[in-house]
Amino acid sequence: MNTTINTTTAVSTSLSLSQRLIAGVLALMLGLTLLVGTGFAGDFRLHNGAHDTRHAMGFPCH
Repeated sequence: MNTTINTTTAVSTSLSLSQRLIAGVLALMLGLTLLVGTGFAGDFRLHNGAHDTRHAMGFPCH
């Protein structure tokens, strides 16, 4: 009889303050790029989709 044992080991790593700041700044830049990029998009469908999503999430935009 062949038995296989699957084990999962959780590894906890802590990030330094500078690594957390870099990740936060990159996430903020990505979010702003997506928000501004869709807000000023030339294609009306992309702009209206972003506009309706902002209203659906409760963020006033005008």
